[in-house]
Amino acid sequence: MASIKLAYIGGGSTRAPGTVASIIHQGKNFDGSEIVLIDLDENRLELVKTIGDKLAKARGINLKITTTTDRRAGLRDCDAVLTSFRPGGFEARYLDESIPLKYGVIGQETQGPGGFFMALRSVYVMQGILNDMESVCPKAIVFNYTNPINLVSEAVTHHSPIRIYSLCEGPILFPGQVAKAADLEPAKMSATLIGLNHASWSSKHQYEGDDLFPLIQAAYERKRNDPNIDTHTKRLLHIASVMESIPPTEYFQYYFFKDEVLAELKAKPRTRSQDIMALVPDYWKHYAAQAEAKVPELDPERSRGGIYELELALDLMDAIFNDRKEVLPVNLPNQGALPDFPDDLVVEVPAYVDSTGATPLTSGPLPKPVAGLLKMLGEYQSLTGKAAWSGNRRDAIRALASNPLVMSLAKAELLYDEMAAAHKAYLPKRLVN
Repeated sequence: MASIKLAYIGGGSTRAPGTVASIIHQGKNFDGSEIVLIDLDENRLELVKTIGDKLAKARGINLKITTTTDRRAGLRDCDAVLTSFRPGGFEARYLDESIPLKYGVIGQETQGPGGFFMALRSVYVMQGILNDMESVCPKAIVFNYTNPINLVSEAVTHHSPIRIYSLCEGPILFPGQVAKAADLEPAKMSATLIGLNHASWSSKHQYEGDDLFPLIQAAYERKRNDPNIDTHTKRLLHIASVMESIPPTEYFQYYFFKDEVLAELKAKPRTRSQDIMALVPDYWKHYAAQAEAKVPELDPERSRGGIYELELALDLMDAIFNDRKEVLPVNLPNQGALPDFPDDLVVEVPAYVDSTGATPLTSGPLPKPVAGLLKMLGEYQSLTGKAAWSGNRRDAIRALASNPLVMSLAKAELLYDEMAAAHKAYLPKRLVN
C-alpha cells in the first residue's frame, strides 16, 4: 500500500474531524503515511489531531498526524494536497446568500452571485497555495473540495502547472435521492451523470435493466397533488419526469422554479448560513468531548457533514497511488469526453483512474432538454475562471452578468459593487477597485 505525505488545508474546519475519520477508515490503503493538518487556529488543529490519533490507535492504523499554521512548511515534500477551506467563514457565506436577495436574485454557495463571489475568494487563496506548492512540492496533486469546485478547477487548470482534480459526491448521491423520492430502491438503479458540477444530469438511467422514467413519471402523477408530500420532492420528480433525466437534486430548482424558490428564500427568517452558524458551537463542543474520550465516537447529528467526510477524495487518492484502475466521477478538463463542450473546459464525468491519474471517459452528448442551459453555465464558468485568476472589475461583471440566475447587466453591476465591497478583505485589489 502507498505511503504518502498528505497535506490537508482546512484541517481545523468543522468538517475536519469527519475527514480525518475518513482517512483513518481507509488507513490500510495508506499504511505508514503522514497527514499534515494545516489551518489558522492552533487549538482546533490540536483538537482534530487528538481525535485522529485516538481513532488511529483504536483501529490499529499506522498514520502519523501533525499540525501546523505555516502553510508552506506543511506543504513541503507532499505527494497530495487536500483542499477544503472557506475564505471568510460562514459570515462570508451569509453575505453571499443575503445580498443577492435584495436585488431579486438567488444567492447560494455554488450558484448565482453567491457562488460567483465564493469562487473569487477561493481562487485568490488557491493562488497562494499553488505558489507554495510550486516551490516546495511541485509534483504533488491537488484533490479539491473547496467550492465552487468547478470554478476553482477552471481557473487552476488554465493557469497553473499543478495538477488538480475536484470532487463532489453529487453524481453518486443524486440517483439515490431521485429513487427515494419515487419510492424506488436505489440499489436497483443504474445511472451515469455528466455535465458540470452541481449541474450534471443522467445520460444513462435504468431501473432493473429497464427505462427508469416511466416509473418516475408514474410517481410524480401519484404525488403531485398529495398535500403530505413536501414541495422539494414534488419539484424533483416534476423536473425529472419532464426532462427524462436525473437532475442535480437541489440546484436546478433554482432555474426551473426560480420565482418560487426566490419567494421562499425571501420569506425565511434566516439564511442557510445563519442556520449553520447557530450549530457551530455545538459541533465544537461535541468534538471537544470526543477528544477527551478514550475512543472518540463522532455523532453524525452533531458533526458537520457527518461521520465520514470527503471520502471521494480518499477514493481517488487510493486509486492513483495504489494503481486501482477504477472509474470514479471527477471534475477535470473535458478532453473530448463531452462533445457539447470545449476540450479545455472543466467537466464532471466518469474518469478511469490508475497510477497515471484520471482520464475522462467519453460519456456524452448532454441530454437535449438541458443542453442549452448547461452550455450557458459552461460559458459562465469559463469567464469566471479567467476573471478570478487575473481579471478586473469589468471582466468580473461580464462573467456575473452571464450567469443564468442574473442575466441583467444593471443587476450585475449593482450586485458586484456591493458584494465586492462587503468581501473586500478576501479579494485581490484588482477585483475591488
